[in-house]
Amino acid sequence: MNAQGERWTAEQVLALAPDAASRKAGTKLATAGPWSGAGTDGGGRADGGAGAVWGECKGSGSTPYRTVVDLAGQDGPGFHCSCPSRKFPCKHALGLLLLWAEGEAVVPSAAGAPPDWAGRWLERRRQRAERAADGAPAKAERTPANAEAARRRAERREQRIATGATELEQRLADLLRGGLATVEGAGYGQWDETAARMVDAQAPGLAAQVRELAAAAGSGAGMEWASRLLEECALLHTLNQGFLRVDRLPEPLAATVRARVGITSDAGALLASAPPVRDHWLVLAQRDSDDGRLITRRIWLHGRSTGRMALLLSYGAAGRAPELSLPVGLAVDADLVFHPSARPLRAVLGTRHGAPAPCPEPPPGGDTTAALRTYGEALRDDPWLEAWPVVLSAVAPVPGADGRGWQVADADGASALPVDPRCEGDSAGLWRLAAISGGGPVRVFGECGHRGFTPLAAWAPDAVAL
Repeated sequence: MNAQGERWTAEQVLALAPDAASRKAGTKLATAGPWSGAGTDGGGRADGGAGAVWGECKGSGSTPYRTVVDLAGQDGPGFHCSCPSRKFPCKHALGLLLLWAEGEAVVPSAAGAPPDWAGRWLERRRQRAERAADGAPAKAERTPANAEAARRRAERREQRIATGATELEQRLADLLRGGLATVEGAGYGQWDETAARMVDAQAPGLAAQVRELAAAAGSGAGMEWASRLLEECALLHTLNQGFLRVDRLPEPLAATVRARVGITSDAGALLASAPPVRDHWLVLAQRDSDDGRLITRRIWLHGRSTGRMALLLSYGAAGRAPELSLPVGLAVDADLVFHPSARPLRAVLGTRHGAPAPCPEPPPGGDTTAALRTYGEALRDDPWLEAWPVVLSAVAPVPGADGRGWQVADADGASALPVDPRCEGDSAGLWRLAAISGGGPVRVFGECGHRGFTPLAAWAPDAVAL
């Protein structure tokens, strides 16, 4: 963190970029040359935090692009630019923030209000936030009037899912009766048709599980694929039976089963009805995944006082990044509401009580044995869980032969976790972790699961966070 304290680092700014091309283009604009009138109102805030950053960037036309970033929005940073880009943030917003991160000498604190064009957009954004906050209780009040209709819709959907689960059970029985060898080399056609049937049954979670069966069946030669396919069949059978008997399950487990088949709680209803958990939430990592139809953004948080882990999910249409972004490495004083579950992790961001601020220290961690124990405890509550977020306090990354088969080993060498083989596609990231470690122990955040450990963020021994 730089000397100004409230200003972000370049790494935290670049973590907001929707893709690699935006990071590269934004970095090129992080020079004073094309910018004019750049400023921030951070110096005028009572809490010392930055509220907004603005500036005009010379482009190819005669009129400069006007860019403004609201750093104190209730739902995360907000971005506005007069350029035609459909990315959020665009390269101009990234370049402006990178310039601001360099310090007061480059982007000074304004003595007065921002320019009119920036002030108008900031005011409109805050008015929208206020209307949304005022409208939440009204929406909650209207819900009882439509409760009966909503209940009937929910019942119809659950009946359709139950029909789909029953059909899927029959298909699993036919598969096992005929033998797993019958699907070897059979292609994805039958699986795609079954997944489509589950989508028709309004059970996207079951459809995703069917696709896991397809991946297992086509995962390679030998008998490893058969073992994995059998495991996936068992998990899917357990999920089907859990949903068909959901009314007999304890409510936390019933909520987990509903979520796994694809019945999710409405974010607005959760915020209006569930008790919030307020804490200073450290933003541990942010990652985007793109399946060609939807961009899914995952943001992992850790509560400084509660010690709880949380996961925020947001979505964007293909080619358009989700708007929710939080600066990695900073802490946000905010309310979170957790989705009901036997092991709550996914949450909804509620009221933010201040701008992101530096965190005094990284979260506490444990060794690899503790990480496995934590994952095992979470798996006990949610048998379909693939991984659980953990912090390893002192591990060293160890590359395998030819850069494959990586491990993270405890500093004393007593135990180690294999790195998820899927991470080897990002070999540069693993070697970057090795460079941060320098052969010594380093604190690492990631997900521990049945495939191994997935590193997502690291803290250098002599720095607050990377």
